[in-house]
Amino acid sequence: MIPARLKLSKRKLFILDQRLLPDKIEYIKAESAADVAKATKDMALRGAPLIGCAAAYGFALEIDRLCPISSSSLIKTAEKTAKILNAARPTATALFYATARMLETARKFAEQNKGSFRSETAKALRKIIFEEADKITAEDISSCEAMGKYGAYLLPKNCIIMTHCNAGALATMGIGTAVGVITAAHKQGKIKHAYSCETRPYLQGARLTIWELMREKVPSELITDNMAAHIMKTEGVNAIVVGADRIASNGDTANKIGTYALAIAAKYHNIPFYIAAPAPTFDMKAESGNDIIIEERSSAEVINIKGIRIAPKNVKTRHPAFDVTPAKLITAIITDKGVISPVNKKNIIRILGK
Repeated sequence: MIPARLKLSKRKLFILDQRLLPDKIEYIKAESAADVAKATKDMALRGAPLIGCAAAYGFALEIDRLCPISSSSLIKTAEKTAKILNAARPTATALFYATARMLETARKFAEQNKGSFRSETAKALRKIIFEEADKITAEDISSCEAMGKYGAYLLPKNCIIMTHCNAGALATMGIGTAVGVITAAHKQGKIKHAYSCETRPYLQGARLTIWELMREKVPSELITDNMAAHIMKTEGVNAIVVGADRIASNGDTANKIGTYALAIAAKYHNIPFYIAAPAPTFDMKAESGNDIIIEERSSAEVINIKGIRIAPKNVKTRHPAFDVTPAKLITAIITDKGVISPVNKKNIIRILGK
C-alpha cells in the first residue's frame, strides 16, 4: 500500500513529506493556505493532481481559520487565498483549476448571503467550503481509475514499458495517472517489465516511482535518464507512458524535464508515446506549448543530492523544471474522459467537450 498523501483531521491537513521518501514516512502539519503553499513550493508536496487537492483543502483551512464575518470580507479573503496558493508553482494547471473552483464556491456563497454573517451562516460556509474540497479529491480518485482502465486497454500483452518522473499514487489521491496505467495493466497480467527513469535533478523516478512499482510488485528496474534510448533499443520497450502538468489546446504537453528527449527517442524507435492526464490538465487558453510558463527552480537542486554537493563551488547552473513535448510526438493522450488520438485540438474538444 502507498501511504496516504493527505490526511484531514480536526481542521488540520497532514501532508506526506515526499522529500523524505523512500527512507522515511513523515507528515507536515498545515493549518493555513500559506502552509500548503510552502509545502508545495518546497517540493514536500508534489504531483499536479495532488497539488490541486491540497490547494483545495488549504483554501478551506484558510476560510475556516479567518472565519469571514460578512460577504464582502469573504470575497476579499477568498481572492487573497487563491493568490497565495497560485503563487506556489506556475506550471501545473490542476493548482489553478482547484483554486478557481474554491474561489467560485466562496463567491456564490457571498452572493447568496449578502451582508454580515450570523453564527449559523459562518457554520454553513465552513461546511460548503470543505465539501467542495472533498468533491475535488473524490473526482481525482475516480479520474485516476478511469485513466487506468483506458490506458491498460491500449497496452499490449507482455508489455515492456517505460515511464519518467513520478505520475503514480504519490502524485494523486488515487492510483496515479501514468503509473496508475502501469499498475492497472499489471493487475490484468499485461506488464512483463517496467523501467523507471531516475529523473534528474530531483530524482522522483529513483525515490518515488520505482518504490511504488516495487510495493505494487510490478517487475521493474530503475535506470538513469541517459540509459533510456539504449534500453529502448536493446530491451524491446513497446510503450512509454508519462504524466503531464499542463497541456495546451493543440496537445503540446509540459511535463517533468527530460520528457521531451524521451519522446524524441521513442519516435526514432517507433515506440508509442502516451500521456496520461485528467481533464483539468488541459489549458484551452494556451494555443501551443509556447504559451506555457516553464518554472525555473533553484540551482541548489542541481548541484546537491540529499545535502551533498556534487559540483564545484560557484558553478553556474540552469534548472528548468519542465519541458514541452510537441503534440506530433505524442501517440495518444489518455484522459479520464477517453483517449485522444491523433492528438490535435479538434480531437481534444471532441473527447473533453471543451
